Amino acid sequence: MPMNRAHRKLCSSEKWAQTTKDHILPWALEHVELGEDLLEIGPGYGANLRVLVEQVPRVTAAEIDADTVRLLEGKWGDRARVLHADGAELPFPDAAFDSVVCFTMLHHVPTAAHQNRIFAEALRVLRPGGTFAGSDSLTSFGFRVLHFRDTHNTLDPAGLPARLKEAGFADLTVERHPQQNALRFRARRG
Repeated sequence: MPMNRAHRKLCSSEKWAQTTKDHILPWALEHVELGEDLLEIGPGYGANLRVLVEQVPRVTAAEIDADTVRLLEGKWGDRARVLHADGAELPFPDAAFDSVVCFTMLHHVPTAAHQNRIFAEALRVLRPGGTFAGSDSLTSFGFRVLHFRDTHNTLDPAGLPARLKEAGFADLTVERHPQQNALRFRARRG
């Protein structure tokens, strides 16, 4: 997992899980229809997953780190399908999900090209009319300190709509959080 020890400790904490439940997901998913079948790319330690399994009948998670997959299977395997997979090479058929989401993980993808492949795969596995939604952190001094020796490659809010459009998405919105150093995005498969 491309995170330093302090970052892993934070992201696996109950405090982070509560922050996700109370603040990140409500803002990121405001007015988003998730449907019946949802894919979360990059669930990490499962803070989002524990909320999503309460909101959607069928949840699948694709996690790149094998050790984290085992942890997630132990915690959520009875309520979500958890697979060891790279979001840029998803092992699912075309049009398999009503929605695809990812939260505070894209900045851990090492290159823009790899992020773009994740966008393309999200589009491929979405059903027509399906939604790709999520959020991510933007850079700041505190962000850089937390990510010392981490992989971090933040998104440019101004350039993200063009990248999502290039992947094939329509009905794009990218917004900055009014008080936090974060962005949210929503896009649809036509």
